[in-house]
Amino acid sequence: MAQARLDRREQITGWAFIAPALVLLGLFMIYPIVWSLWMSFQVGKGMNLSFGGFTNIMRLTKDTVFLRALGNTFTFFIIQVPIMITLALLFAVALNDATLKFRGLFRTAIFLPCVTSLIAYSTLFKSMFATDGVVNQALMAIHAISGPISWFGDPFWAKVVVIIAITWRWTGYNMIFYLAALQNIDRSIYEAARIDGVPAWARFRYLTIPMLKPVILFTTVISTIGTLQLFDEVYNFTAGTGGPSDSTLTLSLYIYNLTFKFMPSFGYSATASWVIVIVVAILSFLQFLVARDRRVKP
Repeated sequence: MAQARLDRREQITGWAFIAPALVLLGLFMIYPIVWSLWMSFQVGKGMNLSFGGFTNIMRLTKDTVFLRALGNTFTFFIIQVPIMITLALLFAVALNDATLKFRGLFRTAIFLPCVTSLIAYSTLFKSMFATDGVVNQALMAIHAISGPISWFGDPFWAKVVVIIAITWRWTGYNMIFYLAALQNIDRSIYEAARIDGVPAWARFRYLTIPMLKPVILFTTVISTIGTLQLFDEVYNFTAGTGGPSDSTLTLSLYIYNLTFKFMPSFGYSATASWVIVIVVAILSFLQFLVARDRRVKP
C-alpha cells in the first residue's frame, strides 16, 4: 500500500516537471499544425473566411504558378541534393586522411559558408554573378564564353546560380556529419583491407559507404527537407519575385507571396503549405525504404 502511494507520488511529481514543456509544445507546435490543417479547408480573402471543403485543393491543380513553383522546387531538389551529398562525402573522406597537411584549415574553410550571414553571402553572390562580375570576367579571360552571361536575367542560368549558392553554403554542414562518423570507424578494418590488397576505390565503395549508410540517410533526409523549403536564397537573389519569369519561384516563396504580398489568402496558402508536408513525408519514406537493411535475419 505504502509502495503504491509512493509510486503514485513519483508519477505526479514526474508529470508536474514535464507539464510546462508539454503545454508549450502543444501551444506552439501542435496547435499551429492543427489550425493550419483547419485553415487549409477555408476559402476567402483576409479574415473573411468560410469553409470550402476541397475547393483549395481543386484550385491548386489548376494554378499554373503553383505548378511552376512545384516544378522548380523539384528541379532544385533532384539536381542539388545529390551533388551536395556527394561533394560532402568526398570532402569528408579526403579531410579524414591523417597525413594531409592543413586539415584543420581546409575543414574550417569548407564549413564556414554555413555560418556566414545570409545577407552577406547573397550580396557577394549577386556581385560575383553580375553581368560585369568576376565570374563572367574569369570565364571570358579563359575564353570559355564569348560574351557575358546574364546570370540573373536568364531562366536557366538563374537556376544554376541558386544551385551553386545552396551547394556552396550547405556542403560543409553535411561534411561535418560524415567526418564525425568516419572518425568513429575502427581503422583496423581499413588496415586489414589494405593488407589484403583491396584498392582504395573498393575500400571506399564496400567499406566506407556501407558503414556511413545511416549518416548518409540522415543527411539526405534533412537536405531534402531543407531544399523543399528553399526560400532565403531565392528571395534575396530575386528581391522576392522568383524571377526571371518565375523560373526560380519555389513553393515556400509562393506561399510567402500568397500570405504577405498578394491579397492575403490564408486558407489557400495553408493548403499549399500542406503540399510541402506531404511531399516531404513521401520522399522521406521512400528514402528510408531505399536505404533499409535488406539482409535476411537468421
